Amino acid sequence: MRCPKCGSNDDKVIDSRAVKEGAGVRRRRECIACACRFTTIEGIIPEELKVIKNNSIREDYDRDKLRRGITNACYKRPVSSDDIDRIVEEVSASLFRDFDKEVSSREIGNRVMEQLRKVDQVAYVRFASVYRKFKDVEEFIEEIRALK
Repeated sequence: MRCPKCGSNDDKVIDSRAVKEGAGVRRRRECIACACRFTTIEGIIPEELKVIKNNSIREDYDRDKLRRGITNACYKRPVSSDDIDRIVEEVSASLFRDFDKEVSSREIGNRVMEQLRKVDQVAYVRFASVYRKFKDVEEFIEEIRALK
């Protein structure tokens, strides 16, 4: 690690601690050349996951976009922010566990609907109506009947 004061590459680690529940390491270092102390944080660089859209365009997986979609479906519903965070975390973790490089947007939508169905059925139907692009009221009614 390069010293921020003198630029030397020679340092020693004085202290190491886990951060973010073990997702990273905080290291206190001391430069051997000038005795300057500084802190570094090491963490895992997540693999990039590409989402294949219905029109075959590929884009980077975006947790924030996923969260916005779920939040919109849960608007004015008794679904807590913690519940939304949990859904985003569960869906994201399952995607990174099950897919190496690419995942279809359809798979993401199915996993979100599966989680929303457990939490709030109205939010589930709202998400499904946008995700599945219902063409008429009959498709909407069929989805509601399937919930029963």
